[in-house]
Amino acid sequence: MRLMMQGLIMYWVYGTFPAAILLLGLFPALDSAWSFPLGLVYLQIPFYMLHQVEEHVSGRFAVFLNQTVGHGKEIITPAEIFWVNVPGVWGINLASFLLASFFHVGLGLIAVYLSMVNALTHLLACFRWRQYNPGLFTSVFLFFPIGILSLFSMGRHSEVTPAFHWLGISIAFLIHVGLVFYFTNKLRKAPSQTARH
Repeated sequence: MRLMMQGLIMYWVYGTFPAAILLLGLFPALDSAWSFPLGLVYLQIPFYMLHQVEEHVSGRFAVFLNQTVGHGKEIITPAEIFWVNVPGVWGINLASFLLASFFHVGLGLIAVYLSMVNALTHLLACFRWRQYNPGLFTSVFLFFPIGILSLFSMGRHSEVTPAFHWLGISIAFLIHVGLVFYFTNKLRKAPSQTARH
């Protein structure tokens, strides 16, 4: 069990690309039974997976974060990346889709805003360090287009009130603020060292 867990932590991202392609391939058949807004919520899952591939193959995001934010200190580990992305991101997106499916389509905005806020952080990082950061391309060419389309589609749905937008924004914002706080606190406590490559 321990060896399996270590393998998942180190190599989860390499199974993410084929999983995303599988989910995209299933979409036409599944979407036939859904409303257009719910279909867009579903697409948040494989689109986020493609984003994670750009971010984390070969540990690129960890290297970037440790070099730029950490200034040579290891402030994010492979285990933390795994827990944030697999049970964290996948879990939130799955929960948002299921809530949208069985309770109210407006709850799908949790997944939509999670992607949009994440995309915004990649843009801000690009402006801050004036360089490419892992995940930037999929943020610009996947997250923003599907996010804008999702918001437009939800906006035309009379049952999706502003309260659902505020809920989605609040959850996405709090998640990202919590992560920033966690890693900022970790940076303060980290001993000076050369970031791992």
